[in-house]
Amino acid sequence: MTTTTSWHGDRPWRGIMVATALPLREDLSVDHDAYAEHVRHLLDNGCDGVVPNGSLGEYQTLTADERARVVRTAVEAAGDGARVMPGVAAYGSSEARRWADQAAEAGCGSVLLLPPNAYRADERAVREHYAAVAAAGVPVVAYNNPIDTKTDLTPALLARLHADGAIVAVKEFSGDVRRAYEIAELAPELDLLVGADDVLLELALAGAVGWIAGYPNAFPATCAELYHAAVAGDLETALPLYRSLHPLLRWDSKTEFVQAIKLSMDIAGRHGGPTRPPRLPLGGETEAAVRAATEKAVADGHR
Repeated sequence: MTTTTSWHGDRPWRGIMVATALPLREDLSVDHDAYAEHVRHLLDNGCDGVVPNGSLGEYQTLTADERARVVRTAVEAAGDGARVMPGVAAYGSSEARRWADQAAEAGCGSVLLLPPNAYRADERAVREHYAAVAAAGVPVVAYNNPIDTKTDLTPALLARLHADGAIVAVKEFSGDVRRAYEIAELAPELDLLVGADDVLLELALAGAVGWIAGYPNAFPATCAELYHAAVAGDLETALPLYRSLHPLLRWDSKTEFVQAIKLSMDIAGRHGGPTRPPRLPLGGETEAAVRAATEKAVADGHR
């Protein structure tokens, strides 16, 4: 029997922080009431906190007012701002800093920050970017996604950012699980967070202390059980769950991840709903594959 670890407010970025999908109405307006209910549902089913305004939350398509209100809604619904880690990514450091200031004002416990993503930034620009946002006074979790940003936060660069005092943790999305060991060697006090659902088990066994997660949006209770078994090294529990869920978890690393997770939410009885352009509804073989994997997960009793 795996023991569920408790959440600790002194390092609120640890544990299962769900990168929340954002419920939209059919006219593509934000349904803040549905979002608040979703945040409460996640916390009531074993997740530790939420990450609004990430890519899964379609932050790039939100107006400034919508983006700010999403954070306020998450904090109010969570009942504790420390459990909220807003994404503060922006093209410019000044704008990212403004979002970090807003998170601080809302009482958030941490923020998630991509490197500059309007171009392939060099190390000096990356370090200045993180320093500027860290000056807001909220702990910064770096987000390494070289696939989409084309800027790679290598283990050596992460160690320098940590030594600068600019970051407390990293969401590792490169998919290269070997990096976990190099990060631990170069920056042993830097917290490693699983950044891609389909390498959860591998990174948990390598020492990850958190999961910025996608598929708990659809199956929070089962994903919580999987996470706690994985970090405890309970392979007897974790491996069958991981194998069962992996046909879904791998969608978190695909281009259509937002649409896939929202479709899974709809099938699982949650409100996923549509996405804003330029993301289009799934169709054809892609929709069929997500639908079949989700329906099997529901039939297997995952929730």
